[in-house]
Amino acid sequence: MLRFIVRRLLVAAVTLAVISLVTFGLFFAVPSSPAKVMCGKNCTAADIAQVEERLGIRDPLPEQYVAFVRGIAVGRTFGEGDFRRECPAPCLGYSFRNDQPVTEIVAQRAPVTISIVGGAAVVWILLGVSLGMVSALRQGTVFDRMAIGVSLAGASMQVYFFGLILLYVLVYSTGLLPFPSYTPLTEHPGRWALGLLLPWMTLGFLNSALYARLARAQMVETLSEDFVRTARAKGLPRRQVYGRHALRAAITPIVTIAGLDVGTALGGTFITETIFGLQGLGKATVEAVQFLNLPVVMATVLLAAIFIVVANIVVDLLYAVIDPRVRLS
Repeated sequence: MLRFIVRRLLVAAVTLAVISLVTFGLFFAVPSSPAKVMCGKNCTAADIAQVEERLGIRDPLPEQYVAFVRGIAVGRTFGEGDFRRECPAPCLGYSFRNDQPVTEIVAQRAPVTISIVGGAAVVWILLGVSLGMVSALRQGTVFDRMAIGVSLAGASMQVYFFGLILLYVLVYSTGLLPFPSYTPLTEHPGRWALGLLLPWMTLGFLNSALYARLARAQMVETLSEDFVRTARAKGLPRRQVYGRHALRAAITPIVTIAGLDVGTALGGTFITETIFGLQGLGKATVEAVQFLNLPVVMATVLLAAIFIVVANIVVDLLYAVIDPRVRLS
């Protein structure tokens, strides 16, 4: 088990190093003039030179990359004189447009996105898996047909459509819920949950449709396996047959999809954040693209990749817990 974990962590470390190199190359090596991209069309040669000096991109590319990696570890200084700015570790760059380190921008926006995705993931996994499992156990019944219909309806809807419907019905028409807002969890847990309940319901319901169909298909296939028939023949209780044996075998691919979905969503849920007026990573990324704020764009892209890598590590560790064959390999 320990060897399995160490091997996965080493692979993840190498992957993150490659991702940082590729991300840096996309933003600073591929463009002929990154400073001109950030400065805009109407910049003079003096303006471009000033941007290059502030961001420290006049050095050769290998030196720039080493400085970028060193900044993540120990911090970095940008610019000189009146434009000198300190960026403490972990430094992902400095946004002169916002006049603050990129890590501060990420620290302000990331809790919002993490809160949205975390709560919605609980909803879509529990709702989708439960609905799919019960449908598999009651194949051909009215409940099964209704569950399939609900999952098809959820899969065919879009966030901007369903979210606006919930917003109109639950906020503007009935007043059952307040307009979505973000309150830090440590400040007031009740307001935190109440303010994010509508985004959770929106993302949770729409994403649960896929999990319901996947869970049903996996459970139906697993129930026909020899080990399930053997467990029934031995006279084991239904709860033990379905819960301990069938569910454990059927849930492995669901864990894979859930890990990737959560990792991807943590990179930013721009549409959801826009609909409900929340300032998260997705909205920060789009704003950075609109205003050519290259350090912020680069940092959010790198952060999204890190989320996916970390999610894959968590999935691999869960495999070792769910499937004994992984621990023995």
